[in-house]
Amino acid sequence: MDGLMDGWMDGWMDGWMDGWMDGRMNGRMDEWMDGRIDGRMNGRMDERM
Repeated sequence: MDGLMDGWMDGWMDGWMDGWMDGRMNGRMDEWMDGRIDGRMNGRMDERM
């Protein structure tokens, strides 16, 4: 289970950071939220790109 949780956290953090950066640069809160949700659901950064 450790490997699965590590991958899940990595994907969540990747998506969260992507969304946070997008939101800050675009000046829109929904971009930040989209990135965080995408990262949590997909668990992979490339899904968001």
